Amino acid sequence: MAENTSYNIHTDTKFGFLKHIDIPAFVDSVEDEWFNQTLCQVNDCVVRVGVFKKGEFHWHKHDDEDEFFLTLSGEFIIETEQETIRLAQHQGYTIPKGVVHRTRVEQPAVVLMMEGAGVIPTGD
Repeated sequence: MAENTSYNIHTDTKFGFLKHIDIPAFVDSVEDEWFNQTLCQVNDCVVRVGVFKKGEFHWHKHDDEDEFFLTLSGEFIIETEQETIRLAQHQGYTIPKGVVHRTRVEQPAVVLMMEGAGVIPTGD
């Protein structure tokens, strides 16, 4: 897939402590094809939601941080230089720091991500 996807990435924390988070309502409000929002911070980590309607993210790595993905709906694809991982609904996968990877979808997907608060979503 060589398609150029426009990313809409928000690293600001959308919900502070003691706030109700309604994922389906939030997802319904997203119009972008590739959308990523930090929902909240838990200690030194952030929880993000990705709403991916089509396309792919560029190849990248995080030198100092691991990254966890959990598919809430649809199918989410993670590619490394060695393998392709397909995550169905309710399946998760952790990419360790330093591993070059990219993510993509062939159908709409909603993904929960957890990573260190200092991680740069587009890679180091």
